[in-house]
Amino acid sequence: MVEVRFSPGGQRVQVRRGTRLYDIVRSLDLPLASSCDGTGVCGRCGLRVLSGADGLSPESKLEARRKRDNRVAPALRLACLTAVRADVEVKADYW
Repeated sequence: MVEVRFSPGGQRVQVRRGTRLYDIVRSLDLPLASSCDGTGVCGRCGLRVLSGADGLSPESKLEARRKRDNRVAPALRLACLTAVRADVEVKADYW
């Protein structure tokens, strides 16, 4: 199990390694922009990694392309295309 922390609210949750950030955020009923229901198309579910970036799955070619196509800041990670592998802290810029 790994811990995912959400700022600025301070929520913490223990999840299984390999769980998508998208699924974690949705399970906590935190707001997360998405018009594609987490299928990796819209690029709206970008999250900023505050700590533990190495604890996330590497950015895939698909994620990089979706970010580029949808003008998502390079520093953000798409929650629907990113899985947690170790402890991490994230936030959405609109939280």
